Amino acid sequence: MRLLTPPGVFRPISDTWLLARALEREGLAPGARVLDVCSGSGALAVHAALRGPRRHVTAVDVSRRAALTIRANAALNGVRVRVRRGDLLDAVAGESFDAIVSNPPYVPAPSDELPSRGLARAWDGGRDGRALLDRICARAPAHLRPGGRLLLVHSSLLGAEPTIGALQAAGLEAEVVAREPGPLGPLMRRRRAHLEEHGMLRPGQAEEEVLIVRGRAPESQSRIRALNAGASRTRM
Repeated sequence: MRLLTPPGVFRPISDTWLLARALEREGLAPGARVLDVCSGSGALAVHAALRGPRRHVTAVDVSRRAALTIRANAALNGVRVRVRRGDLLDAVAGESFDAIVSNPPYVPAPSDELPSRGLARAWDGGRDGRALLDRICARAPAHLRPGGRLLLVHSSLLGAEPTIGALQAAGLEAEVVAREPGPLGPLMRRRRAHLEEHGMLRPGQAEEEVLIVRGRAPESQSRIRALNAGASRTRM
């Protein structure tokens, strides 16, 4: 796969490809509808389109520059990816998918105020790193078809339990399906003082795990309708 990553668009790193491999292990049927939220360069969306026959792939990002980059990378690789610019799941209101994947900004930051421009927009996730992650956990289940999957990637420093708990509260079966240990990434190292202050990193700790958490929707259509009704009440 060939990718352009112009200035201001996040260049995919190892967590992107870990999530891509997890998606392929799900064994989606031909013609599956796949949504990539916080798509950035479109790496996951393009990968999904390349690897699955007749997949209908949609990519969403709030950044205008990212949306243009996704379109360019889809064309560069000869695949069709529908691009929507907007705030997370608001961009696909009323739609449902067989799989939703997301590598959201999850680096804990000094402030809960998320940046509205600049490259930090691609990684800052509020003080605990969960500002966008928790919103996706709450909203994405209502956009899953019966038996659909939600796959999320984030650092173990944020804790797997809050993510699993949020997905279970939204009616999904949830579990960690992949772990990749390694040294702290450069962004986490840069925020060491903040992470230690908030108890997310032990003094002297030099490693983290990248986690893939999967939520799976029930097969029952009536249960899916209940999820959608709950999500509608939340938006009100």
